[in-house]
Amino acid sequence: MNIYTIIPAAGSGSRAGFANNKLLQRMGGQTVLARTVSAFARNENIAGIAVCVSGADREAIEQELCRFPNTFLVEGGETRAQSVQNALEALAALPCPPDYVLVHDGARPFVTQRIIGDCIRTVRQFGSAVCALPCTDTAARAESGFIQASVPREGLFTVQTPQGFSFRELLAAYRKMSPEDHFTDDSGLYRQYIAPPRLFKGDPVNQKLTFAEDFCMHEMRTGIGADTHAFGADGKHIVLGGVKIDSSTGLRAHSDGDVLCHAVMDALLSAAGLPDIGHYFPDTDPQLAGADSLALLQKVRQLLEDAGFSVGNVSAAIVAESPKLAPHIGQMKANIARALGIAESAVGISAGTNEGLGYLGRGEGITVIANALIQSV
Repeated sequence: MNIYTIIPAAGSGSRAGFANNKLLQRMGGQTVLARTVSAFARNENIAGIAVCVSGADREAIEQELCRFPNTFLVEGGETRAQSVQNALEALAALPCPPDYVLVHDGARPFVTQRIIGDCIRTVRQFGSAVCALPCTDTAARAESGFIQASVPREGLFTVQTPQGFSFRELLAAYRKMSPEDHFTDDSGLYRQYIAPPRLFKGDPVNQKLTFAEDFCMHEMRTGIGADTHAFGADGKHIVLGGVKIDSSTGLRAHSDGDVLCHAVMDALLSAAGLPDIGHYFPDTDPQLAGADSLALLQKVRQLLEDAGFSVGNVSAAIVAESPKLAPHIGQMKANIARALGIAESAVGISAGTNEGLGYLGRGEGITVIANALIQSV
């Protein structure tokens, strides 16, 4: 079947408070509109994509979408309905007009292939397909900010896009539309002039970006840290994860030599794109002589929070021939979890030997490799 997508993108996005079209805002390195178009361009069932644009944004949008060869621009109207009708008329003028058309909000960049596929299957079977979610919250009708009545939520749905229709029928509905008609989406127009449209299940992730806070993309990052300290310092213990462990000799270090905390700190800083621990805690600073590395780890946590991140989880592998570490791992996990403000289950620590190989196998030191997951807040 010949299926096209229409993406209205001619609005200003004034409710988001941006100086220009909200669809040209960047999230994770690409614009909202490019993310939206990309989802449909990847679908093998979509023959082409008509993007409705304003004259002011045409040049910028052309540059953004030039990498999608099956996409073309259509002059947008003053309203969403006018933009969609312009696109439908442009498609009607093609040598081979579509059999079906999907209409999708440009401001819904998180649409999934499952949703697009379900829309196509539903419209092929029923002639219409409206993405929707059952209303699970209490619904109320209000006036002047005060609740006037509760609305039974049974049978209520929140409507999303894409919405799919028989091209011929949707075009006919738009051609019947009068100046007095005011529809917020295509399903209302279709219901008015054609028939009750068929619903299919949407997804909460398929949200519409309307206000400025909606554009704060939840970002996940990973980082790797590694640190090594040599044996040979005075003392009869070492410190790992804030735990003092009996040892024939200490670890050489400017601070307390907690190689585990040091590797975890570097992993966290790396994930946030910040300099390593040598930048923040140089071994030339006399105030850091013998410093408690758990306290430094707490400072790293604060650095991450100042940069807009929280810690998800950390994992570390300790490589050492001696001393025996297994009895102390539980306390190490508890100490690191407390310093980072995360659950103990979000801290993973393993310990093993180097099978007698290299400097680790000869018992000359301890190496720790750590991995961290952080998330934007």
